[in-house]
Amino acid sequence: MDELAHLINLSEHNISGNMVYKFDKNAHSVYALHYHFVQCIKYRKKVLDFPEIINELKERTRKISESYGVEVTTMETDLDHIHILFKAKPQTDLIKFINNWKSATSKALQNRFSKRIKSKLWKGVFWSGSYCLITTGQTTLKQVKKYVEGQGK
Repeated sequence: MDELAHLINLSEHNISGNMVYKFDKNAHSVYALHYHFVQCIKYRKKVLDFPEIINELKERTRKISESYGVEVTTMETDLDHIHILFKAKPQTDLIKFINNWKSATSKALQNRFSKRIKSKLWKGVFWSGSYCLITTGQTTLKQVKKYVEGQGK
């Protein structure tokens, strides 16, 4: 069995005793790249307080994600931040994707809803300069560690 076929078979392998990996694949690899992205409004201002703003943000996010080959699996907002769970390909430039997303959503929301949000923001800055990006998975780190430690036995 060649290496890629072996990796594809891992997608059917029960790693944790009750969790099966579900891989995506391309010509030369299989992968499961899942991320949790959190972005706050500058100064944690409560800007996401209106259904039309939230809907516009989610719609823009979907469009931008599609253009980068990113698949949004879940997305929810609070008054001052957004959580986006997504899958990406190995070749996805995550920094470029995130920076483009921040810029495009900021411009769109400030243009469309300027009367509602302008008084809450300073100098036209919508998003905080920092963000949180966490890799997630289909199993826990403890489960993967146990699987790896059991190799060759």
